[in-house]
Amino acid sequence: MTVLRNLAIIAHVDHGKTTLIDALLQQSGAVRAHQQLADRAMDSNDLERERGITILAKCTAVAWKDYRLNIVDTPGHADFGGEVERILDMVDGALLLVDSAESVRPQTKFVLSKALAKGLRPIVVVNKMDRPDARPDTVLNEVFDLFAALGADEEQLDFRVVYASGRSGWASLDAVTSGENLHPLLDVIVEHVPAPDVDRDAPFTMLATMIENDPYIGRVLTGRIVSGVIKVNQPVRALRRDGTVVEDARLTKILRSDGLKRESVDTAEAGDIVSIAGLSKATVADTIGTSTITEPLAARPIDPPTMAVSISVNDSPLSGQEGDKVTSRMIRDRLFREAESNVAIRVTELPSKDAYEVAGRGELQLGVLVETMRREGFEMSISRPRVLFRENAETGQLEEPIEEVHVDVDEEYTGVVVEKMSLRKAEMTDMTPTGGGKTRIVFMAPSRGLIGYRSEFLSDTRGTGVLNRLFSHYGPHKGDMEGRRNGVLVSNSTGEAVAYALWNLEERGMLFVEPQTKIYGGMLVGEHNRGNDLDVNALKAKQLTNIRSSGKDDAIRLTPPKLMSLEEAIAYIEEDELIEVTPKSIRLRKRYLDPNERKRAARAGDSA
Repeated sequence: MTVLRNLAIIAHVDHGKTTLIDALLQQSGAVRAHQQLADRAMDSNDLERERGITILAKCTAVAWKDYRLNIVDTPGHADFGGEVERILDMVDGALLLVDSAESVRPQTKFVLSKALAKGLRPIVVVNKMDRPDARPDTVLNEVFDLFAALGADEEQLDFRVVYASGRSGWASLDAVTSGENLHPLLDVIVEHVPAPDVDRDAPFTMLATMIENDPYIGRVLTGRIVSGVIKVNQPVRALRRDGTVVEDARLTKILRSDGLKRESVDTAEAGDIVSIAGLSKATVADTIGTSTITEPLAARPIDPPTMAVSISVNDSPLSGQEGDKVTSRMIRDRLFREAESNVAIRVTELPSKDAYEVAGRGELQLGVLVETMRREGFEMSISRPRVLFRENAETGQLEEPIEEVHVDVDEEYTGVVVEKMSLRKAEMTDMTPTGGGKTRIVFMAPSRGLIGYRSEFLSDTRGTGVLNRLFSHYGPHKGDMEGRRNGVLVSNSTGEAVAYALWNLEERGMLFVEPQTKIYGGMLVGEHNRGNDLDVNALKAKQLTNIRSSGKDDAIRLTPPKLMSLEEAIAYIEEDELIEVTPKSIRLRKRYLDPNERKRAARAGDSA
């Protein structure tokens, strides 16, 4: 009989989770020797491959001796923390990966705190031991301090340690000798991760943890079977968290992970992680069980969103030219479908026409959602992100989200980083040298002040700095904060930008568009050198006459414009501006395209 082990792999971004899973798949026989395995095979999403991060949690399974190991790859960024929180309900153990040189980082703290709160006993894997700057002893001490700081009990503090190199495919039980394969890690997993504590004789129940839509079999729900046995064609019932019945249905498919694919099975037992099809209304956090169940399973509460943007219909003069999904109904259906599968996102309809507020964990999560929709053919307008304030129930004081910020910079840049962070109402809590001319600085900063800071930080540190953020708590409101210092150059006409006009505008500031770019009145074509906005004509052509000028006509040489990515644009705009997002273009624009409307809105804002 095959014995089950369910575990999650948790770590900070880029500490090697997905690469280690690649090696486990190869060495366990889940991938045949002659089969081509792409790097980071679990990162199947295009955005995941481009960015090099895990965005969606995914399940796989490998066989080792008489054991079946269900492994869940989780995101390492706190913006996608909702995925981590849900996944931990499915597993009985966890591998905590820590880089042998970078050591404990903010997201390490986040994912570990969730695992400890669930009562798991993580196995610590000091990864990337083949790095020349590896310092495993120091890293292990810092990991132990983190366990203690997060309130780990005695059993959790007595964690097992494995040293590994996921890229080279080896693991060892000591830091001095390199291993030959990952067998030591697999042995520690089957020894240390407990078997699922379930009742196979009780009626079937399962908590839906992940949801996806398959074009052939419909809605697919994934979760761990808590009790009983499940069979194809079995009648089931879905319950909400409050006990109300969602639907009664009959199972059409039971799927179980096997390496990189899912195989169809006729039956599955308690403790196994499976995907089921046949239900059309049930969603994440619903309880699926036999037709007689009346009590739902307990679902772990998810941390609330801290940031929101408004997404509305694209109403610019160029709307509908590049995308095929442009109506408010299409945008609404897509956003609510996302909120259904991603419990960390909250969507509400706004009183204003054709607009929706999308609340999430941070700029990255919201940016990934918009980028995904853009690639699906959507056109929309995006507002500047705003943080979600709350009122303290006891004191009545206004509170805002505070983040813990870890900055690693060369010593020569510490001054400018501390200065810029203090302007954003951040408080420095620690500064320590980390060797090699590097310094680590820790701040407690309001989320409001960090919007748009990353690109400025990279410029200040000449691209050498590393900045990591983690939501810490809600704290007292920090007061007014200075916004963008520069105004913008706003087009006053519609057409294609002319090189001669842009050449004349270069002395006014940095440009955002190239010659022959389609522009319209109210669109931002550049950043003004001064603090005020300036209406400009980017269509002005050189006046030609039949009189030859005394000077030689020089070829126009333009400075390359600043073409912003979606995240940069989201961080750049102010309250009175929007981003027009289409499958091919990202344009910055004023909320009111007509200059007279902008003046009226500005006067109304001043009087308010």
